[in-house]
Amino acid sequence: MSDSRGSMWSHRCTWTELLVPVSLDAGRDGLDLSGGWPDRWTATWKYAGDEVTGAVRHLEQVPVASRGPMRGFTWRREQRHRPGLESLVSTGRLHGFESLEEDQLLVALDFAGDLVEVLSQPLRIRFNTAKKWRNHTPDFFAITRAGTWLIDVRPRDLIEDEDLESFAAAEEVALVCGWHYAVAAEWRPHVRSTLGAMYGKRRPTRDVLGMQPRLLAQAEGSLTFGELAAAQTYWPVARAQLLHLLWHRRLGIDLAQPLSDRSRVVRAGGVS
Repeated sequence: MSDSRGSMWSHRCTWTELLVPVSLDAGRDGLDLSGGWPDRWTATWKYAGDEVTGAVRHLEQVPVASRGPMRGFTWRREQRHRPGLESLVSTGRLHGFESLEEDQLLVALDFAGDLVEVLSQPLRIRFNTAKKWRNHTPDFFAITRAGTWLIDVRPRDLIEDEDLESFAAAEEVALVCGWHYAVAAEWRPHVRSTLGAMYGKRRPTRDVLGMQPRLLAQAEGSLTFGELAAAQTYWPVARAQLLHLLWHRRLGIDLAQPLSDRSRVVRAGGVS
């Protein structure tokens, strides 16, 4: 959550607050949203390996558990993008991504998304514009404790007019279904580097030295990351434990600033 001073505390921000918003107004102008469009536009999803198509109006009634990715992930020499599998703490499973930008989105959801489930390439939308019919496959479908999201990922400098049109169409479909929609095009300054620093300590860890209770208690004193670590007998271990507690949002830092030894650390639920 950001405050009036521009701070963005990691222990209470939402995943969309980590993003720089993208305006879809220019793309929406080209859509055919005349009366009855949710019955004319269609969505196609995978069920038991087969494709099923239905009107957008009825899409929200399709059980999420029955869906599979619209297309598989392939690896080949000299391809420009880098696909892979990301292990998420929230779901306890591997999830496919088609680029490093999509991987970053999965990491952000795992950290601040209250994530319950996520599906890559969840459906294909067929929508009408003022000129022609077009298809678009959003990148992710995410179920979170704060709502359901349809998400596209595209670096801002690669977004073209047709992309904006596709994103606007996906947003309209999401609204009809009672979902949220977002485009991950650009992350706020310091977000990627800070999540990257915490990422390596996200997995369950043993607190053999009993440091976590001390660190949590001492964080009530408005100390910095460096001061908290230095106050422990085994400060290298303390630094790792601090990163673990930050990832799991039991402690917080200001994500609007780079993570350093001078970063103020607060306890979740305390005054920030």
